[in-house]
Amino acid sequence: MSSLHGLGSVIYGKVCVTLPIPTASTDLSNHIIIVTGSNSGLGFEATRHLSRLGVGKIIMAVRTPSKGEAAKQQILQSTGKPESSIEVWSIDMDSQDSVKAFADRASLLPRIDGILANAGMMTTQFTLSEGNERTLNVNVINTFLLFFLLLPSMRRSEQQTGNPCRFAIPNSALHYIASLAELNEKETTMLERLNDPKRADMAGRYPLSKLLVLYMVREIAERGKTSNKGRFIINTPNPSWCKSDLGKEIESAGYKLAEKLLARTAEEGSRTLVHGVLADESSHGHYLANCHVQAPAKHATNRRGQGAQKRFFNELIVKLDSISPGIASNL
Repeated sequence: MSSLHGLGSVIYGKVCVTLPIPTASTDLSNHIIIVTGSNSGLGFEATRHLSRLGVGKIIMAVRTPSKGEAAKQQILQSTGKPESSIEVWSIDMDSQDSVKAFADRASLLPRIDGILANAGMMTTQFTLSEGNERTLNVNVINTFLLFFLLLPSMRRSEQQTGNPCRFAIPNSALHYIASLAELNEKETTMLERLNDPKRADMAGRYPLSKLLVLYMVREIAERGKTSNKGRFIINTPNPSWCKSDLGKEIESAGYKLAEKLLARTAEEGSRTLVHGVLADESSHGHYLANCHVQAPAKHATNRRGQGAQKRFFNELIVKLDSISPGIASNL
């Protein structure tokens, strides 16, 4: 039933929904927004929308600066905004050292109003990176490493400006079909099980990574309620199936036909991401679809899912603390 709901949401979004063109309810000319993976696809189109809306400074965080510079010029040419309104910074989301260096640099910004953590990957090939399966490393571990490292700066910015910083991580309707089998191992930790090349279910790894993102977003929002360190907003918007390079490994004719029939354009999907990074506090801790809060899969909200959510959060916090000692206290 969950799988059918996920498929239905894709079809409904494609056939029945016209996503609104992003607008800004406030003046964004003094805002600073970071977009990772912004030189192509959804990140590129989201950056173009943010530039059009008049964001004072956009940090295009990319793995290859030369591609980022080319994308920057293309965006500025289409929006007519000044050269100084966009900066290209280097980040490799598959490198903990790169993420830490980026966060150190970002902490020197006068304010941070939003982070669209768009960079991600999908593969069915098992590869270890920094001791972790690469999808897990990029989509989950280093994405939340970036969040926790930037959280003090996000809160400091809110205290100075009164504007809570948004941290938006793209999700997917594929989380509805994610299997919990890899999370039910009792003899090892979840992370050890997921990083085991002999038992890893790589066909389901991308959907599972998005479920884990949802777990973390929900748990962070819940645990952050009792903190007096300052407000922030974290959410996880689903752009739905979009034409992009994400599925470049899949060559089947059936996939290509389904993509042609059901997938949104990258520009259409980017509207949901811009909505997430500009959303108000009603989006905090939520899964968003079609620019609205939407109920996620039952295995994220039922008793079993809640147990898995708390266990994974605790494990990931220990992992992140080993990468950057003391990071857990930021929440």
